[in-house]
Amino acid sequence: MRVPDHERKCALPREGWILYDGGCGFCFRWVHFWKNVIEKRGFALKDLQSASADGSLQVSPENLLDDIRVLTRGGKLESGADAYLFVARQIWWAWPFYAIFSLPGFNWMLWQGYRWFNRNRYRISRHCPLPQQAKERIDS
Repeated sequence: MRVPDHERKCALPREGWILYDGGCGFCFRWVHFWKNVIEKRGFALKDLQSASADGSLQVSPENLLDDIRVLTRGGKLESGADAYLFVARQIWWAWPFYAIFSLPGFNWMLWQGYRWFNRNRYRISRHCPLPQQAKERIDS
């Protein structure tokens, strides 16, 4: 994993980064809703677009926004439903979610639900704008 110069100057997260679609209002609100919980577990938030631009995430542009991702400080990359399971495993009260949805049949269901929601997230995002978009609507 290549750590960008501007992040070397800042404190690096203990565990890694949760990378989300910064252009999706739902994604933005969802990860920021959980921000305090994940920061206590050593994770920082970063949008996929910034991670790609600064070189910390090496994913082709056409696949950049395919999934939420977790990038650990060691360079391990978890994507999609596995990213949720990876983080849930780090949170004591979410560990049952991890345990159940790691089982084969339940894991399949989690992935099916994740894929369906991920494909349709921009429909929800239209009603859940990014903070700047919401401010622009109020100001107009």
